[in-house]
Amino acid sequence: MSEPEITAPLEPEGAPARVERRRPRPPGASGSPLKVERRRRRLPKIRRTPPSRGPVHISVINYTPGEVFESDGVSIQEALAAATRPGVTWINVDGLGQPEVFAPLAERFHLHPLAIEDALSLSQRPKIETYADHYFAVMKMIRCTPEIEEEQVSLFFGARWVITIQEREDGDVFDAVRESIRKDRGRIRSLGADFLAYGILDSVVDGYFPVIETFGDRVERIEDEAIAAPSAATVVHIQNLRHDLVRIRRAVWPMREELAVLQRESSELVKPETRIFLRDAYDHAVQSLDMIETYRETVASVMDIYLSAQNQRLNEVMKVLTVIATIFIPLTFIASIYGMNFEFMPELKWRYGYPTILLVMAVVGAVMITYFKRKGWW
Repeated sequence: MSEPEITAPLEPEGAPARVERRRPRPPGASGSPLKVERRRRRLPKIRRTPPSRGPVHISVINYTPGEVFESDGVSIQEALAAATRPGVTWINVDGLGQPEVFAPLAERFHLHPLAIEDALSLSQRPKIETYADHYFAVMKMIRCTPEIEEEQVSLFFGARWVITIQEREDGDVFDAVRESIRKDRGRIRSLGADFLAYGILDSVVDGYFPVIETFGDRVERIEDEAIAAPSAATVVHIQNLRHDLVRIRRAVWPMREELAVLQRESSELVKPETRIFLRDAYDHAVQSLDMIETYRETVASVMDIYLSAQNQRLNEVMKVLTVIATIFIPLTFIASIYGMNFEFMPELKWRYGYPTILLVMAVVGAVMITYFKRKGWW
């Protein structure tokens, strides 16, 4: 990871806040072996696309209650110039290929060098940190395109500005926020940068629900497969699903704590009216965690179902083999007696001895089979 060159010395201000926690909702199970077989090959997994290493793409939205100024594909100097206009300014940077672009941002908005380093590092877990005049948050944005993709998003916001830094330039979940600004829907243009930051956080949380619903579909398919047509591939599918659920849980769980920190802390950067909306986003994060926890528990039970089905099949095979072996025990006993090489055996010289012994063996076998069927053992 290349460290950004900050042209002006920046002193640390404030102390970082902390993050972590969890909760459930139910899926279902139905389907035939044929459906299972058709679906088995279509199990989407979370995929991480490498970040863009080309030139960054910068877009700016500046707005007041009365007007909106929007510009796309601008330089960093034009973006900083837009921040001098009245109202709230949102600078969005797509791509991490030009670390030198972040030095002017850090200098203009007094961003801490460690925060910039975290924004450029893709190994960060979601968190939120508090500084004297701004907040810094790291989030994991997850989308269905139709594969499930994970992308890191960093968010800085102060009194009149918001900065978002994304890994790539292939879209995000913030279109609804942009449309609300352009068309003056809701309260976003009448409130400050803290409400815009809430809208971005809420969009990330709401983006989890379509992804979690795909996990619900996957759980149902694997349930069908484990019950109707279990195979060695079923274990692989269960393990893949379990790993993906753990991965998305790592993204969602800290988001709940980030929203809780913004609600709890008494900062002038977050106004009381915005805290009410943050509480709603917090509820959404808790709900998504509940669903993930439920699916994790269901996947664990599906593994138990698979093992039970395999044991049941093994028991059935062993039962059939045991019944067959039990039937042949007396037949083997009779055959072994008449297979002995003694000279004076009563039936040896008898003309009907051989067919009589075969008939006795057949009668013994038939009696045992009838007995087993009446007992329900076969």
